[in-house]
Amino acid sequence: MSAHKVVVVGAGMGGLVAALQLAHQGLDVTVVEAAATPGGKLRQVMVDGQPIDSGPTVFTMRWVFDQLLASVGTQLESELRIQPLSVLARHWWAGDSHGNASTECSQLDLLADPAQAFDAVARFAGPDEARRFQAFCAEARRVYQALEAPYIQRAATGPLGLTMDLGLRGLATLTALGPLRSLWHTLGRHFHDPRMRQLFARYATYTGSSPWQAPATLMLIAQVELDGVWSVDGGMHALARCLERLARERGATFLYLSACEQIELRSGRVAAVRMASGETLPADSVVFNGDAAALRAGLLGSLLQRAVKRQAPARSLSAITWSVNAPTSGLPLERHNVFFQHDYASEFTDIFQHQRLPQQPTVYVCAQDRPGVLEPPGAERLLCLVNAPAAGDGNSITPEAIEQCENNTWDLLRRCGLNLQPTSQQIVRTTPADFHHLFPATGGALYGQASHGWTSAFARSGANTPVPGLFLAGGSVHPGPGVPMAALSGMRAAEAVMASPALTRWCPPVATSGGTSTP
Repeated sequence: MSAHKVVVVGAGMGGLVAALQLAHQGLDVTVVEAAATPGGKLRQVMVDGQPIDSGPTVFTMRWVFDQLLASVGTQLESELRIQPLSVLARHWWAGDSHGNASTECSQLDLLADPAQAFDAVARFAGPDEARRFQAFCAEARRVYQALEAPYIQRAATGPLGLTMDLGLRGLATLTALGPLRSLWHTLGRHFHDPRMRQLFARYATYTGSSPWQAPATLMLIAQVELDGVWSVDGGMHALARCLERLARERGATFLYLSACEQIELRSGRVAAVRMASGETLPADSVVFNGDAAALRAGLLGSLLQRAVKRQAPARSLSAITWSVNAPTSGLPLERHNVFFQHDYASEFTDIFQHQRLPQQPTVYVCAQDRPGVLEPPGAERLLCLVNAPAAGDGNSITPEAIEQCENNTWDLLRRCGLNLQPTSQQIVRTTPADFHHLFPATGGALYGQASHGWTSAFARSGANTPVPGLFLAGGSVHPGPGVPMAALSGMRAAEAVMASPALTRWCPPVATSGGTSTP
């Protein structure tokens, strides 16, 4: 099959996975990437001589990568070193249990062990709330089990197809949940302590969405994390480098600092990829691993606008991130840490209604040298992140607003006890405008479209497109954002390429004994 040429545009997670599987099948695969390294949003930033993961930092759903590597004849443990985390995340609140601002910060660890997690919640919020936590986890597990096979693992489908695939038990689970309810509303039925509601409402941001607008089904993310969170030796970027290496070993070619300018058609189907350098790469199939918004905007050719669903969806969250390599003190960090303000709703009102940076941001801190040390001597590597509107292609986010948001961020960390004062050499800041430059046509949106409303599950394009020979992968298409979901999109794209008429009709008929003509 090496005569079938595939060009993968973008070496993000979806593109890497598609390239690996297609190269393993014997196709001629070339990956073109505008950046200097693989990973896409799974990127590293060098700060004062140290590499810092500055994109996705949480490794979950390891079964996705077990399946992927098994499909190419290897296994996860042979290619990467990963370690399960006993503390899934450490949470801090700059206020008391009633949401009042306070000089005292409360803390809760979400633990991997169910019995220990129950005890931790009971100590934090009381035994009744711990029992409600157990009930919530049970419902999250049922929702995940209902949707894993018919939605997460399968190609994109519509409401009717999903309804048929769910079966009676799955339909009963979603009906009891109330698919029209928001995640925030549903969490109010489970928890009395506002801090617990806040903790699990944050899972909406994993899809770049507001808990007040995201569907209740996103509670399944709780089950994803309770199934296990791992740390990867070498950081999450090591996963991208691993997939690139495996693809190269199977014959794939990678061209970095090579931006795609246009996907060319001939007689209505994909024929080539024209690079910004002027070089043209012939292609029988193209897997596009950029954001679907770039196709919708016509950035790769006006004829490709029909490849994605035309209605421009609401953009997901962007972010301001600070990649830091500096000393810290005063607070026992875990690998994943979340710092909450007392007025959670104002964060999403600011972002989605007013298109401005939040005045009371939630702050995520990934301490990449932990666990293993209580307080690293000298500098330690951190990624600090606050949510932001995807307005990086406009003028609504001013330098003054960015500075104020940064001051509010450091102030929250300081009130919770974390001493962090990086010098200009010890910090690299990335804004929505920077993300828009990295991922054109997005405004800096990091998750494709926002998952607002129950119909959002069907608003994403799938791997197949109306343009013959063009296939889609990445976090902006089905099944959605996040490292494992983008990997699944790459698997679906590879399946679609292999099932396309250009390949299924490739082999000429041959004669067999008995006179039957078969491919």
